[in-house]
Amino acid sequence: MDASVIAAAAPAPGFGHFIAQSDAVGKFLLGVLVVMSIASWGLIVAKGVAQFLRNKRATTFLDFFWNARSLDAVQAELNTHGAHDPFSHLSAHALHAQAHHARYGSAKLAEAGTANDFITRTIKKVLDEETTRLESGLTTLATIGATAPFVGLFGTVWGVYHALLAIGMSGAGTLDKVAGPVGEALIMTGIGLAVAIPAVMAYNAFTRSNRVLSARLDAFAYELHSFLTLGEAPGAGATGNVRPLKSTAAA
Repeated sequence: MDASVIAAAAPAPGFGHFIAQSDAVGKFLLGVLVVMSIASWGLIVAKGVAQFLRNKRATTFLDFFWNARSLDAVQAELNTHGAHDPFSHLSAHALHAQAHHARYGSAKLAEAGTANDFITRTIKKVLDEETTRLESGLTTLATIGATAPFVGLFGTVWGVYHALLAIGMSGAGTLDKVAGPVGEALIMTGIGLAVAIPAVMAYNAFTRSNRVLSARLDAFAYELHSFLTLGEAPGAGATGNVRPLKSTAAA
């Protein structure tokens, strides 16, 4: 038979041929990478949509808050539409803490101290809860980004090892016999990088976004605390150019 006919009949090297020749370990490593990729993209899409909605709702609430005539109007808005973003969530808990302490005082150990102390503890607790919520899923993205290249590399090493064993047993050690199986095995490293790169990029993007939001939330918490305890924004009495927001505590 002509050599060209034999070459045409032989299976072309590629990913499918590599998987067909892989053993249970190689297929398991590929499955791990597929699961990592699905989990990574699922988190990226879910957190991306959640971040978009959170920023949109936060902007809407902050526009309403800074244009409200009093904290009573803010409370009415929260009672009507609820809290659906970190800023409204913080405001709802702080306003509830103020009203609760004014009505019941320090009846329990968790409410000990002055109204200022109770509101401060409530705000800190909500800030911690929001930080935890923002960081949800980031550990998984970081883990995938850090480990996926090594899983792919291990798959490559395992595939090269078995390819070289098969070539050694056949006795055909020429370059054309070695290049195909080894090149196929390198596909696993490429898959590992393809899984890791989006996870790392998304992790960095979400981390930066969370850091910016946390800074804005801290600044808002300081303003809100001042409204609830002093009845005006910080420095309003000194500069005179910040309109006080009437507080129910000062009324």
